[in-house]
Amino acid sequence: MSALIVGGDHLGCIPRELDKIGVNEIRHLTGRSGQKIRDGIPETMDFVIVLYDFVNHNLAHKIKNFAENNGMPIVYAKRSWSSIYQKLKDGRMQFQKAGLRLPLN
Repeated sequence: MSALIVGGDHLGCIPRELDKIGVNEIRHLTGRSGQKIRDGIPETMDFVIVLYDFVNHNLAHKIKNFAENNGMPIVYAKRSWSSIYQKLKDGRMQFQKAGLRLPLN
């Protein structure tokens, strides 16, 4: 499974924790500028995580539209694993609709 993470300069332990639940491919956009997506948004990702406390407003809007238009689940969380994990659990329905299964307790 693959995830696009938008926001935050450093991800810390987030990639390692995502790997534990089966997300083995991670792409990261820092989110400081809307110019970052000029090269394009990776369309092969299974879902998107937006770290809302570290993302440019315009970029967040573009990512939201992209995810909705492509039927990708999108999660908005703070840049902490506990916040991301809780938001992933809360968004189980949208993951199931997209045919994704995350092993969350």
